[in-house]
Amino acid sequence: MTETKRANVVGTGLIGGSVGLALKRAGWFVSGTDLDPAVSAQALEVGAIDAVGIESDADLTVIAATVGAIAEVAKEILEQTTGPVTDVGSTKLDICAAVNNPRFVGGHPMAGSELDGLVGARAEMFDGAMWVLTPTPETDEASFAVVRAAVRSLGAETIALDPRTHDQMVAQVSHVPHLTAATLMNLAGDSAVEHRALLRLAAGGFRDMTRISAGRPSIWPEICAANRTAIAAGLERLTVALSDMRDKVLADDAEGILEVLERARDARINLPTGFGLSEALVEMKIPIPDEPGQIAAIATLAAELDVNIFDLELTHSGEGRRGVLTMVVDDTMCERFVGGLMARGFRPRTRNLA
Repeated sequence: MTETKRANVVGTGLIGGSVGLALKRAGWFVSGTDLDPAVSAQALEVGAIDAVGIESDADLTVIAATVGAIAEVAKEILEQTTGPVTDVGSTKLDICAAVNNPRFVGGHPMAGSELDGLVGARAEMFDGAMWVLTPTPETDEASFAVVRAAVRSLGAETIALDPRTHDQMVAQVSHVPHLTAATLMNLAGDSAVEHRALLRLAAGGFRDMTRISAGRPSIWPEICAANRTAIAAGLERLTVALSDMRDKVLADDAEGILEVLERARDARINLPTGFGLSEALVEMKIPIPDEPGQIAAIATLAAELDVNIFDLELTHSGEGRRGVLTMVVDDTMCERFVGGLMARGFRPRTRNLA
């Protein structure tokens, strides 16, 4: 009989509540707490958690606090528990540096809702979503494997990035767009004071562009503070691009305007919708030293080479400080991945899976 896995969720609002519901859907027993005892009680009532509290020997703890609070909460939880700990914060560099514990694996689910609190929590929030993990050279291999397996059990796809790269990328695709949407919405709102019909004229395009500005404002000052450099750089690039478009409009540069719009259309059409499971898969066995940093190096290499890892398992050798990392990857990307691994001193063995 399989023993039920047990998890803690710290912070049972929108994301934490959704994590709890998704874990329960996957068969986990979930304990949880929140700064507000009333929220913990509500989470128990709606079934987002099975019990209020923290289990010291839980298989996994997920911290769903605000970005500014995560590091301190993580340090406290690591002292109280024995298993892997991860978080859901949208910035990673400062958090991972501050926690600096082998059992901590930074995480960021690229999912959310305009609704706030438990009212917006749902078990299917992470189905098909990308969930970034940010292992560091100090990350314990077994902890990373546990967190990754748990995330995939929630329906998400995982990608590993180093914390700095994560923050730079997320600034461009999440933080800058959110601030841009808020600014655009405010411009329209200010104009509506004089032109009452303006917001009634807002068509689908405007509503789509500004939808994310309906998210919870209170979390954004901390996000901006934690990722100020990357966000400022992204806003500067946006400002330059908008100024260039303004100049094209003023110059009646129809060809230039069309070129920008066509490039944008092509990029939008070709946005990836997620990883598809190929019919041709390859099992890779990679001997690794039994020391921290090996999975981080291999997983981040896979992200750099755009190789999706469909499955991952770590086994330890009984002889010496070595282990074997078993991975399943798409056949079409295998040769590229093998080349990258060998260039970094790894010696993978491959086997086609029927």
